[in-house]
Amino acid sequence: MLLPGIFVLAALAVLIGLGTWQLERRVWKQNLITTLEQRLAAAPAPLPPRVQWRDLDRADYEFRRVLFRAVFPSDQEARVYTSGSGLRDDIKAPGYFAFAPGRLADGRVVVVDRGYVINPSPDASLRPIGVSGGAVEVIGVMRWPEPPGWFVTAYDTRQNLWFGRDHLAMAARYGWGEVAPFYIDQEAPVLAGGVPRPAPLKINLRNDHLQYAITWYGVAVMLAVVFVFWFRSRRREVSSSAKRSA
Repeated sequence: MLLPGIFVLAALAVLIGLGTWQLERRVWKQNLITTLEQRLAAAPAPLPPRVQWRDLDRADYEFRRVLFRAVFPSDQEARVYTSGSGLRDDIKAPGYFAFAPGRLADGRVVVVDRGYVINPSPDASLRPIGVSGGAVEVIGVMRWPEPPGWFVTAYDTRQNLWFGRDHLAMAARYGWGEVAPFYIDQEAPVLAGGVPRPAPLKINLRNDHLQYAITWYGVAVMLAVVFVFWFRSRRREVSSSAKRSA
């Protein structure tokens, strides 16, 4: 009975550890949701100074709302395909996000996700959706690049289509020059005709870690109960065998 006992103790340690880890993740997720909700509800502030860009901590600045003026070229656009968004509940059909470089008054370039365009099959034959001449006052949220998953290509040359929000790779491919390390998810303004369609982001992060913790702890309790019954059964068998031998 020694080896089964050692195995059960090791399994209980792992299960209890997993349950405790899920409780810790639950607290972390709750704090993250609270922080993001506060940032998205705050009034927009000016962009950080350029000298600070390279030293910005993503954890401190992502999802902060900002306000700035920029001029957008009428012939430059990158398309990021999507079939839905975890931060926008208004996207119900396949299409793409339109990314474009915005030039500030001092010459700095900030890439902006100008909004969503419904299109089941976006390809290179589509003309960029330009902005009328002059500076545009943009309200948006600071974001950092998100490369695609391991099994998804980053860029389709034939369709001129991206599958990850990596604005740095876009800038390098299209010759946009040096751009900010972050990009902006635009909230406003909305263009005449509503295309592309920007919208405020909403935090829809699931927090199911308590359920996961209960599951792991429940499995640990079941394992302990099963082992106790098995242990008692084995002891009775050993005791009966000893009596018959005597």
